[in-house]
Amino acid sequence: MPVTKNKYLITVIGPTAIGKTAMAIQLAQHYNCEIISADSRQFFKEMAIGTAVPSTDELAAAKHHFIQNISIFEEYTVGDFERDAIAKLDELFETSDYAVMVGGSGLYIDAVLKGFDDFPEIAPEVREEIKARYEAEGITYLQEELKRFDPVHYENVAKENPQRMMRALEVSIGSGRPYSSFLNIKKNSRRFTPIIIGLEAERELMYNRINMRVDIMVQQGLIEEAKALYPHKELNALQTVGYRELFSYFDGEWDLAFAIEEIKKNTRRFAKRQMTWFRRTGGTKWFDFTTAPSEIINYINETTCL
Repeated sequence: MPVTKNKYLITVIGPTAIGKTAMAIQLAQHYNCEIISADSRQFFKEMAIGTAVPSTDELAAAKHHFIQNISIFEEYTVGDFERDAIAKLDELFETSDYAVMVGGSGLYIDAVLKGFDDFPEIAPEVREEIKARYEAEGITYLQEELKRFDPVHYENVAKENPQRMMRALEVSIGSGRPYSSFLNIKKNSRRFTPIIIGLEAERELMYNRINMRVDIMVQQGLIEEAKALYPHKELNALQTVGYRELFSYFDGEWDLAFAIEEIKKNTRRFAKRQMTWFRRTGGTKWFDFTTAPSEIINYINETTCL
């Protein structure tokens, strides 16, 4: 059966620790459909506690896809995810009019909803030169060069994420045009209608939820999980909040209490960046995170004229 515009991808977005997983499960159960995870940190098998992977009960409550589906030793790009997620959605829409997508990775959400931007092919030697200079000079090199070559993208990029900055820099240098000039130009068509649900909370309440989640992660064994991953700390997948800070503790740079506070602080900063990104997502209907699922379902039904 062909996929047509009467197929609906209900997408739940919002900052970390806001309750997106629980809401997505409620919606999937109501519409008897399955869930696509668009959390780039939850793809990895070895990173369960630090990425807040849904619990066994949550995974059993509704079928999820793209949860712990690859290893930290594998390369997996946003382009790979776009291809795989669209293929899975085509499959799901053969038997259901609905699917749910949930996650806090704005770039991955956008890739599925709007299509991945069409970038030129870059010579490998450009990439290797940038990587070599990063390894020699550190992240400051990436920040300064990206600010010079593409000040527009520099203002929006996660400046502690070397992979994102290296990618933007290699496109800017290799093409002779700013990375940002390639964004939002060529988009792939989508054979579904998106319904975007945003969950939000007052900042202080959101930050309190984040602090509590970090404490729970520590109780669940985050330190032990990070210790097991420590020998591989240079891998791209591990350049993420919750692990980097503990690696500094294992290196003897920080004591444990300080490392945990840094996890909380950096997670709060991450949540702020998430909201900045998601506020630009057009067509989003925002709800307070305490809103009853029934109210959100009513909104979806009105939108789809059920």
